Amino acid sequence: MLLKENLMRKNFLALGIGCLLMTGTAPALQASENSTPVNIHTAAEAKELIGRWDLTVDVNGKPVPSWLEVKLSGFKTLVGYFVAMSGSARPVAEVKFDNGKFRFEIPPQWESGSQNMIIEGELTTTGMQGSMTDCDGKKYSWKGVKAPYLKRTAAPVWGKPVSLFNGKDLKGWKASGENQWVVKNGILTSPKAGSNLITEQKFNDFKLHVEFKYGKGGNSGVYLRGRYETQIEDSKKDAHPNSVLFGGIYGFLTANEMVTLGPDQWQTYDITLVGRMVTVVANGKTIISNQEIPGITGGALDSNEGEPGPIYLQGDHQPIEFRKIVITPAK
Repeated sequence: MLLKENLMRKNFLALGIGCLLMTGTAPALQASENSTPVNIHTAAEAKELIGRWDLTVDVNGKPVPSWLEVKLSGFKTLVGYFVAMSGSARPVAEVKFDNGKFRFEIPPQWESGSQNMIIEGELTTTGMQGSMTDCDGKKYSWKGVKAPYLKRTAAPVWGKPVSLFNGKDLKGWKASGENQWVVKNGILTSPKAGSNLITEQKFNDFKLHVEFKYGKGGNSGVYLRGRYETQIEDSKKDAHPNSVLFGGIYGFLTANEMVTLGPDQWQTYDITLVGRMVTVVANGKTIISNQEIPGITGGALDSNEGEPGPIYLQGDHQPIEFRKIVITPAK
């Protein structure tokens, strides 16, 4: 039954792409009775738009990561998901595409402004480029490249465990801004909202063990390769699981159950990341099992997904404590 369903999905996808190529239809491309039919070259470009894209936004000379996924819905409509300069992945109801150029809008999420965010772009010989008008009306330019698949051809061979926190000081770490992190009695603590804490060393595939504690209303996270956040949050034990709650990969992957012990309790994450595939064991229970992370979290350090990256601890929300951080890199 599963094989038959997969074959049907592939046939429908092929048929949808075929409709684009044969009829030249795509969002904003449907010809009216009195207009000239869209040519096959435009339809082929629409096919090239489909996929995942790592974006970099130029914010007053500072590179800020972003991410886009474009999918084919049905036979001719392009939809997607978008991660702006902050926040979680948001659905895109329609990506309008015409003659190599595309456009879509999304409503505000955590942004302060009230107007829709507008993203406009075009395909280039090396990827894509365009502009982003934020919810306050400010306009920025961006460039993008196809995101890597990060598929591994062999199982990892693990090296030796390495303690990232020595229990004494911040050796091996750097703050993203003015540092508020301190070490007291062997505990790494962010006593107030401030900078994030980032390892000086970068990693590719790894197993990570983290022991942490938060107070009531706590909110933090552990970023894998500096790009994918495993959420730490004071979620209710009876809450319906959501990707932005305890144990989720923020905005993308949802824990299969809420296994939080609540505030003021030491808790553990054991996270395995191989390529895009992640497994999260929280407090001894597997809550995400070898699932694919589609793209970056808002707040990522960069969108260079094909490169190694650091571990970073979120310190820009509520206070958070860590007492053990051990990584086992793949050889």
